[in-house]
Amino acid sequence: MMNEELLQQVRKIEIKARGLSNNVFAGEYHSAFKGRGMAFSEVREYQYGDDIRDIDWNVTARFSTPYVKVYEEERELTVVLLVDVSGSQDFGTISKTKRQMTAEIAATIAFSAIQNNDKVGVIFFSDKVEKFIPPKKGRKHILLIIRELLNFQPESRRTDIGMAIEFMTNAIKKRCTVFLLSDFEDTKDFHNELTISNRRHDMVAIQLYDQRLEELPNVGIIKMRDSELGEDIYIDSSSARVRRAHAQWWQNMQARLRQMFTMSGIDNVSIRTDEDYVKALIGLFKKRS
Repeated sequence: MMNEELLQQVRKIEIKARGLSNNVFAGEYHSAFKGRGMAFSEVREYQYGDDIRDIDWNVTARFSTPYVKVYEEERELTVVLLVDVSGSQDFGTISKTKRQMTAEIAATIAFSAIQNNDKVGVIFFSDKVEKFIPPKKGRKHILLIIRELLNFQPESRRTDIGMAIEFMTNAIKKRCTVFLLSDFEDTKDFHNELTISNRRHDMVAIQLYDQRLEELPNVGIIKMRDSELGEDIYIDSSSARVRRAHAQWWQNMQARLRQMFTMSGIDNVSIRTDEDYVKALIGLFKKRS
């Protein structure tokens, strides 16, 4: 059972996400994520120029005149949210943690998906697959997903993005659209897994990060905790050298990510936890339309 506070959080996110998916993202989502398959629709008489491979021989034999099968694009999609639940997701210095922002964005995508009659599933991962919720339709299913996004407690606090992508690629046989939501604080290279997965599926990467990762404030000695290792360290943020080193680390990580996404052909967007994610998502959707 959910406690009252969690129930209120779920309801609050549902109201916001439904409003955004109804009023803001409805057309953008539909245009950006189109059905990939072709489904049989009807038969009609053969016309000059039709592909003979489309001839329906059963109907042709019945009416003694050639008929061809007509196909139309399958609109229904399967959407998979591949969600990082490692320890670093609990970090936040302004108004929201990365986990809270992830829950809101994932819920908005999920409600946009079910409005288009798409199925939605979730894979929670750390350095292992923590939980897999298979794709289904319906509001009740989405509310379950939101509850888990807010309240799920992983067994491990570490991160292995490559492992998670590989699991998803093998677990979901039918082509699907995958939203990978993470801060991407993983020292291991996962370029190969991204590339292989994007050949089989349609992958989109959404990076959530905190302002303090981008820029370290000058406030003297800071106690910082490595949320994945569970270790405390102290740094002197008044040191210009320390702040420069931190900024360089961030720039190097972002450059590495951009290169990986470009080489793998992955559409991506980076969103800071104190920023409006609506504008960022609309920009991502428009870029794909």
